[in-house]
Amino acid sequence: MAEHTGETRNEQLTRNVGELLQELRVAQAGVQILFGFLLSVVFTDRFHDASGFEKALHLSAVALAVAATALLTAPAAWHRLLFRTGSRDRILRVGNRFVLAGLVCLALAITSTVALIAKVVYGWGAMTVMAVLCLLLFGILWFVMPFRLNPDPQPSGPPK
Repeated sequence: MAEHTGETRNEQLTRNVGELLQELRVAQAGVQILFGFLLSVVFTDRFHDASGFEKALHLSAVALAVAATALLTAPAAWHRLLFRTGSRDRILRVGNRFVLAGLVCLALAITSTVALIAKVVYGWGAMTVMAVLCLLLFGILWFVMPFRLNPDPQPSGPPK
């Protein structure tokens, strides 16, 4: 059941786009910090001595960070390109899906990075434990808890 705010449809869409873009600012900061760290790693002497597996894990973390960046910035680009075309509803519907996919990529990029650090510093066992803990942490906080907090079984998303 939609909450009644007394807004017109256009006002509601405008507010929802603004909220989406504000949420993206929070996620994007994490992506930028992670991406900067990952880019700097390849220029260290120690990286050149890394195993093939460690380099592959690093590259997968970079690729996931790139995917997260693209997915999380796409709705802002769309809004800028389409803001006067009456496309807010489509931007919200598709943008919501892209943001969720971007958050999954961000969680996986962070998990891969933590796993890489654990592997280099402590070995395979620590890598496995840290990867599992990271996946559980993100999975529970980002994806399980919202459904536990929402007593309504209907998914809430952008207005239809």
